[in-house]
Order: sequence, then C-alpha cells, then structure tokens
Amino acid sequence: MTAKSRAADRLIVALDVDATERALDIVRELDGLVSFFKVGYQLFITEGLTFVRRLIDGNKRVFLDLKMDDVEETIRRAVANIAATKVEFLTIHGSGATVRAAREGRGGRKEPRLLSVTLLSSLDANDLKDLFASSKLTVESYVEWRAKQALDCGCDGLIASGETIGLLRGLYPSAIIVAPGIRPADSSRDDHKRVLSPGDAIRAGADYLVVGRPIRNASNPRNAAEKILQEMEQGFQDRRPV
Repeated sequence: MTAKSRAADRLIVALDVDATERALDIVRELDGLVSFFKVGYQLFITEGLTFVRRLIDGNKRVFLDLKMDDVEETIRRAVANIAATKVEFLTIHGSGATVRAAREGRGGRKEPRLLSVTLLSSLDANDLKDLFASSKLTVESYVEWRAKQALDCGCDGLIASGETIGLLRGLYPSAIIVAPGIRPADSSRDDHKRVLSPGDAIRAGADYLVVGRPIRNASNPRNAAEKILQEMEQGFQDRRPV
C-alpha cells in the first residue's frame, strides 16, 4: 500500500454539526477525497442511527464516537444494535467490564472495532489532578494504565493524542491507534490541550487521524483536507516500519 492510498484511507473527518443536511454538505464537498466520517454525540442525538445507516448505504465508512459507559446489559444490547449497521469503529470509555460486555454484544462479528478512549485530548495533567485529587498521577502513567486495561479485556485499539501516541505505539505495536486533536501548524488548538500536526501524529505511530474544525470551518474544506492528506502521506513515507 502506497503512502498516498494509506492517507486517503486513514483520514476520518468529524461531522460535529447539528443536522443531516449540514453533515451531508460536508460529505458531498469531500466526495472522492475522504470516505471515512466520525459521528459523535452532537449529530447522533439529533439524527441517531438513521443517519449512520444513510452514510453506510452511501458507501461511506463510519466511526461512531459515543464513548460508551453504562451497566453491562445496556452496553451489550446497544453494541448488538450498532453492530447490525456495519459501523467500523466504536468508542468505549468504561472499565474492563464495559469492554467485555461490548465484545459480547458484537458477537462473532469483526466490527465495530472497539476503541478505548485513554484520555480526552482536552485534558492534561492539571485535569487529572482535579479528577483524582492526586498530584502524582501523570498523563503518561494514566494513559498507559488505561491502555493496558482496555487491550487486556479485548479492545481492538486506542484513542490517543499528543505525546502518548508514540508511547502507546512502542508498547503495543499491533494495536489500532486513532488520534484526535490533530491541528495543522496554522490552525487554532481550539479546546484541545495535547495536539500534534498530521505529519507528526503519523510519524509517532497513529494509524488514523480524526480532523474536524480545521476542515469543517475552512473557507475551502476540500483544499484543507487535501493539505492534511499531503502531510499524512509525508508522515507515512518518513515513518519507520514497526
């Protein structure tokens, strides 16, 4: 697989908008360039699985970012419903029991691939101190613990950002790593505290990148996506084989 084909296959554009028509405008704008899209809470609460099915019926790949965390029976039943739609990626944000319940809900299917959120890209060491009342907990130690728990319990991959991408790639060479908080050099960090450029994230070991506002809010979203793909292609070329 060439660097170019890998980049086109590995860019996930976040459809973090309020309604179907706005989301479809973005999909149409990027047609032939991007085929993988993230549906998160904002759009899912408005449109639900009906919109997800519409994307899949249109030959688009879907990453359903719901960060699922609930009692085991609820997770089991919900994931079974999601698995029937052919969603490709699904985020889990609970304990090991949550992961195991999600795998049971998926049954014998290979998809959705279950991805554990190690630490939101909007959080840093100061936030961990607020959450856990501990000044000894570092981003690295927390992410490492979360990743081990998730993978040991059956997750297929991890959501990782910033400096933790390289850490987790070194520890888990075969895990899927999806990186949010991606910002080109000339973009605002927005509410992400731990960011990398597209090229740096790929060089660090990310398999897929999630990009939202730098594409969605650009004056020309297609041109913005093309530039990100170029940076990703260079990252793949520079990256040493694991």
